[in-house]
Amino acid sequence: MPINNIAIILFDQFETLDVMGPVEVFGRLKHCQIDFISPNGAAMTSSQGVTLNTRAVSVPTYQHILIPGGQGTRPLSMDTNYIQWVKMQFEYADTAISVCTGAALLAKTLLLDGLQATTNKLAYDWVTSLNQSVLWQPSARWVHDGKFYTSSGISAGIDMSLQIISDFYDVEIAKNIALRMEYLWNQDPSNDPFAKIII
Repeated sequence: MPINNIAIILFDQFETLDVMGPVEVFGRLKHCQIDFISPNGAAMTSSQGVTLNTRAVSVPTYQHILIPGGQGTRPLSMDTNYIQWVKMQFEYADTAISVCTGAALLAKTLLLDGLQATTNKLAYDWVTSLNQSVLWQPSARWVHDGKFYTSSGISAGIDMSLQIISDFYDVEIAKNIALRMEYLWNQDPSNDPFAKIII
C-alpha cells in the first residue's frame, strides 16, 4: 500500500528535527503529500523557533499519521481534551507513528496498552511513568508493534521513517533515499547507543 498522504500533528514547542527528519524522508516519495495538522488550525512554533501553519482537523481522515515530541508534550499530556483528539486521529489511522516524547501523548490515549514501544531515553522515566501498561523498551532505536511505530530521541525518527519506507516499499528504495540525503541509516533497531549512555 503506497503512502500517498501523511499527516504530522504539530503543537507549540514541538521538536524541529522530530518533524523535519521524517518530512525529509517521506517527502522524497513520489506523490506523497505531507500535511501539518492540529485541532484548531493555528500556526505552531517549535522549541527552536520554527513556525509552521497547520490545517484544522476534527473528524479523522488520515491513514498515516505522525506525532513528534518536544517540550510541548509535557503540558499536553495533562490536557484531557487534547488527548481525546489525538486518540481519535490515531484510532482511525492504519499507520501510527511517534518520534521521541510523542510516545507520551500516545501512551496517554491508552492505545499503546499491551504493546511494545520506546521513547527518548533522556525523558524515559517521565514518559514511562504516564502509562505502565505499555511494554516499554529501554534499549531500542525504534519499535514496530502492530500498526504502531515508535522511536527514540529526535534523530531516531529518521531511522524509523526509513524503516517504514522499507516496510511499505522496498529496502533498496529506503537505502536510495538515505544515500540521496547523505545519511548513514542505522538499520538495526536494537542498536541504540544512547540507551547505553543514559539508562
